[in-house]
Amino acid sequence: MSEPGTPAEVDRRLSEEIDDAGRRVARTVELGRRGFTISVLMFVLLVAQILPWAQGRAGWETLAGQAGGVPQLFAVTSTGVGVFIGAVALVSRRWWVAWCCAAGGWFASVDGLLAIWSQQSAHASGASGDGPGIGMIVAWIATIILATLWMRTAFSRN
Repeated sequence: MSEPGTPAEVDRRLSEEIDDAGRRVARTVELGRRGFTISVLMFVLLVAQILPWAQGRAGWETLAGQAGGVPQLFAVTSTGVGVFIGAVALVSRRWWVAWCCAAGGWFASVDGLLAIWSQQSAHASGASGDGPGIGMIVAWIATIILATLWMRTAFSRN
């Protein structure tokens, strides 16, 4: 057995440190300029919350359940995945969180399509809907772009 100060012991500790650094890097993603774009789109999602979404209600009111089930589902998934889980991914740079953002972003994108469609289609009375508000459309576009960026980020891991 080597003593702590011997060259063999120093080499072993250095080798362990290098291996640990390699494992840490393997679990993270490098965002680069894409990180700035993602953060801007997250801000766009927050701004969309104050714009009209459905039935003349703002996004935050839709999030609270005042504009129907399908728009509320989109508000919850786009805000939850796009803003909150996205913030965790930006801060932690963990690969698996980037995958959660990618998968959740595509789920939210489909929710957004259904939410927009629900505002354009006929209700039980036969009258067509009022149409989606500008906030819902902006949030849907931002969600699609975010999902694409997170997917590219998740696939960029070496």
